[in-house]
Amino acid sequence: MPHAVPLLQLQNVSFSLNNRPLLEPVSFDLNPGEFTLLTGPSGSGKSTLLKIIASLLTQTVGTIRFKGEDIARLKPETYRQQVSYCFQTPTLFGDTVRENLALPYEIRGKKMDIEIVKQWLTRVHLSPDMLDKRTQELSGGEKQRVSLLRNLQFLPDVLLLDEVTSALDEENKQNINQIIAGLVREQQLAVLWVSHDQNEIRHAQNVITLKRHADEKTAHEPA
Repeated sequence: MPHAVPLLQLQNVSFSLNNRPLLEPVSFDLNPGEFTLLTGPSGSGKSTLLKIIASLLTQTVGTIRFKGEDIARLKPETYRQQVSYCFQTPTLFGDTVRENLALPYEIRGKKMDIEIVKQWLTRVHLSPDMLDKRTQELSGGEKQRVSLLRNLQFLPDVLLLDEVTSALDEENKQNINQIIAGLVREQQLAVLWVSHDQNEIRHAQNVITLKRHADEKTAHEPA
């Protein structure tokens, strides 16, 4: 069912660095309850596009609107709570898992709900006992799941995922896929997911492919 105003709308968004195009014009809409997958070869601008949408980079040309308003006019802190970006290489803060999962509560002035946090850890196949585990002792797959949970403690309107299951085995990949697909279906979460994984592609309602040309420019082309 079409929405009068898209949740997220990109209009001719492109990015260049030192006069070198890294992303040619991209236009698409994202609505509540939509699972859109972003794919393409290395160097085609996928991570750059997510960082632009997350307001971590500013596009060279084009406009991004969130609920009809240009994101350049929104407070970055408020916008990033509603449009949340999960990096491919997770950046964990402090010394422990607890500190990372407490962060979303702290920035909202709330007390961490230990029981809910433990339930989430169990859902992603992590032990509730690992709350006090040091982040430097975590495996790559554990770091990816802790990083993802940090984004899910307070569900955003839009979730941007950059190959967040790349370090997981097949069982844990499928589990994360099912969790995200369930949130899309049940909570009307809008997801834009960078992935090459065929199982993740099957979950997607829409697929956007970025292609890299021989001259290292990129083009946007719906799959």
